[in-house]
Amino acid sequence: MSNLVVATNENIIPIKIEVNESQEPILSGRELHEFLEIKTPYKKWFDRMKEYGFEENIDFCTVGQKSPIANGGYQEVINHAIKLDMAKEIAMIQRSEKGKQARKYFLQIEKDWNSPEKVMARALILANKKIDNLNLVNEKLQIENKELKPKAIFADSVSASHTSILVGELAKILKQNGIDTGQKRFFEWLRNNGYLIKRKGADCNMPTQKSMEQGLFEIKETTINHSDGHISISKTPKVTGKGQVYFINKLKPMLAISEA
Repeated sequence: MSNLVVATNENIIPIKIEVNESQEPILSGRELHEFLEIKTPYKKWFDRMKEYGFEENIDFCTVGQKSPIANGGYQEVINHAIKLDMAKEIAMIQRSEKGKQARKYFLQIEKDWNSPEKVMARALILANKKIDNLNLVNEKLQIENKELKPKAIFADSVSASHTSILVGELAKILKQNGIDTGQKRFFEWLRNNGYLIKRKGADCNMPTQKSMEQGLFEIKETTINHSDGHISISKTPKVTGKGQVYFINKLKPMLAISEA
């Protein structure tokens, strides 16, 4: 906002000029009414001025204003923020000495307003506003991205959860969606947290009794026929659909911590 006072040939006219969001000079209709020493009540006078073709939200806008009253309180009155071109025309319509003074004042304001320095200053203000808005949009997108990543992981999990998958496949889904783990690290995490058997031996990396009872894993058995004629059974732990959802929800906090 700015408050400009410009000297004319007659005197100094203290009509406050402000700037709207579009970087246009505006002023109070009631202040202009008072300066012009109009005897007609403001509302009736302004309604008559509108008959000259001025349009709301183009040449002026209606605003509320608190006005002091005799008992020390305030009452709500209607005011108007009018643009400089409208103010110039209104001043000319009055055909009075005050009208001439106001019009000269507004012309001087307009001249100053359109100086190269002021035009450049306004352009910089608008450019900075645009940058600020873009920064806000970027911040919002980053926040939404953080919120959506765990959902994306969960969606990938659900899409795969109609069937059991290998531990390495689940580790790959986690890795692709921002959780810093690989197959070896995921196996280690499962062992350390009691989901897979940790001790060395034939049962190493097999699901623990607890995780089997929870329905997180199943064991796929494959029959292998060897060249010497003997048969062996290969056991492979696979994460069930329920297990996929379980581990995704369990590891989502790790994603939040890594992005904090």
